[in-house]
Amino acid sequence: MPAGVTIMIVDDSKIMRNTVKGVFSGVESACSFIEAKDGEEALALLETQTVDLILLDWNMPRLSGIDFLKQVRAMEHYKDLPIIMVTSEAAKFNVIEALKHGATDYITKPIKLDLFKQKLAKLRLFRM
Repeated sequence: MPAGVTIMIVDDSKIMRNTVKGVFSGVESACSFIEAKDGEEALALLETQTVDLILLDWNMPRLSGIDFLKQVRAMEHYKDLPIIMVTSEAAKFNVIEALKHGATDYITKPIKLDLFKQKLAKLRLFRM
């Protein structure tokens, strides 16, 4: 298990970014966070930052989460990076589209803490 996992949280809501960070309060591995308020900002940060996991909202200004996902998956060095959609888009069509374009997993808001922790545990990046 790596020491020091870096997590990028991409969501236009500061409250939601803080809520997501709170999920990691009981994690045994040290975590650091990079926050972006939309896909464009996240893409710019990926040029200079190394991350181990991206938690991604769908609906954001400038560049949506699904468009960000498509662009990141088109980059060879990010093809295996875990990306979990964390969004209020709950329609089956949206889930299928995100998974088709390379999302590692998908969770809907409001976040069910136990389910979210189970999905994170599957990644084996940290102990929950």
